[in-house]
Amino acid sequence: MAEAVVHSELQWTSPQVLSKRPGSGEPVWLKNLRSEASDCFAEMGFPTRNHEEWKYTSVSPIAQTPFRPAWQQSASRPVQSAELDALKKLSGICLVFVNGQYNEALSSVQGLPAGVRAGSLASLFTTSDEIIAERFAKYADYRQHAFVALNTAQWQDGAYVWLPKGAVVKEPIHLLFISNAGDTPLVAHPRTLILAERESQASIIESYWGAGQGISFSNAVSEIVAGDNAVIDHTKLQLENDRSFHIATLQVYQERSSNFKSCSVTLGGALVRNEAHAVLDAEGAECVLNGLYLGREKQLVDNHTIIDHAQPHCPSRQHYNGILDGQSTGIFNGRIIVRPDAQKTDAIQKNRNLLLSDKAQVDSKPQLEIYANDVRCTHGATVGQIDAEALFYLRSRGISLKDARNMLVYAFAGEILERITSQKIRVLVDRVLHARLDAASRS
Repeated sequence: MAEAVVHSELQWTSPQVLSKRPGSGEPVWLKNLRSEASDCFAEMGFPTRNHEEWKYTSVSPIAQTPFRPAWQQSASRPVQSAELDALKKLSGICLVFVNGQYNEALSSVQGLPAGVRAGSLASLFTTSDEIIAERFAKYADYRQHAFVALNTAQWQDGAYVWLPKGAVVKEPIHLLFISNAGDTPLVAHPRTLILAERESQASIIESYWGAGQGISFSNAVSEIVAGDNAVIDHTKLQLENDRSFHIATLQVYQERSSNFKSCSVTLGGALVRNEAHAVLDAEGAECVLNGLYLGREKQLVDNHTIIDHAQPHCPSRQHYNGILDGQSTGIFNGRIIVRPDAQKTDAIQKNRNLLLSDKAQVDSKPQLEIYANDVRCTHGATVGQIDAEALFYLRSRGISLKDARNMLVYAFAGEILERITSQKIRVLVDRVLHARLDAASRS
């Protein structure tokens, strides 16, 4: 097994793969960054279960699959469908990326206020934009994280959003990443950079959708910087097909009195790992991380969170609910770090899991690392099954077993869904969740 993984790592770092990368107009500093990140990945290799952070998640299925760069197939298959139309209707401001490449024909930026900029990250670098260049790859650590290193070395395109001081965007900015694989397994490394200058406000939707039934791998990295008093409402939707792999790192950096809220919803994928890391690096910064994940059949859904309280007077909240059916596996590893100078920290972390099958399993590990003495921090995790009394009550009212079961499961999911600000997103997730639950109850 080890030899197979080592051999497969060579395909990711070989000069033949890297030399086929488009984008010859990149500045020298970016080419050097790619080279350094490639060397970092070659040195680290894919993580194994011997790494504590990957103890419950094996990435061997990813490492051993002969993926082809997705950009080579970006125009080979149609992507129009009812599902795509529903996603695009979430907002009139929608940047669409197909197999990692920006698709201007499917995108629309009408409605952006004056001064706000959003578009293709790759095209931006050809103009040597100093504002973006100063921040790119400064927060997600490619020297310590193998998949971030791989993304930094091999990304082709992605989204950028720049909100100048005081800018307020009333309509959500939707970043839609489409995986469109056929018979050949495809890999894309989408990159996102969002810079919210002081006193700016925006809602960001980051969604991943599978257009085909082929095998795809999305290795995504998103960096978000919230300046003084900035407000960012972030929603991530993972709706790729059941043969897909999805590894994503969300790195957030917050300045004084900024407010960042994110809700991650995972409803697809064979192997999914969502990492959300936030650094609260100035007084008064507030952070909320919410999550909902549904596992079916043999799916594995892994959520890792870190909220790093680096400065005093910063509150944070984490609420993650998992629903596991079939032979699926759910993993939650949440860490709250309170640095020595972070007095008056107020942090709460909760993870609740509902098992719908005797063969489903959950590994939950909430963690507190506290190095200050004047703080209020709590954490907890629960794992249980559907309440038999509640189920009996609904059945006694003439409700079928299937409907009663789904009602209770949906109520459990609703604890997280009600935290999503956008009604359009809630309606879409409601529909997809109901479809997933109905399919599971018929199987």
